[in-house]
Amino acid sequence: MTKLKHEAETFKAALQAGVRYAEGRGAVQFEATDSSSAKALYVYRLLVHDKLITPMPEDQVAEKTIRHRLATWYAHLPKDHPLLK
Repeated sequence: MTKLKHEAETFKAALQAGVRYAEGRGAVQFEATDSSSAKALYVYRLLVHDKLITPMPEDQVAEKTIRHRLATWYAHLPKDHPLLK
């Protein structure tokens, strides 16, 4: 797993975009008290379910790998994608 340049900032943006996607889709309503780990896991599983990202083997699903996968997903979105607005 190669580290992305500015991975922490990219993950934060990816998490915000993923939360907007999940709530806009009507799949979930996050609370202010929900941790970023819980949100990231939910967003990851939703994106896998919707076939927007490829799933990882279940034994590799951990907070660190989910953060990396979401950051990679977000970094490869086209510049005009609605989630980037």
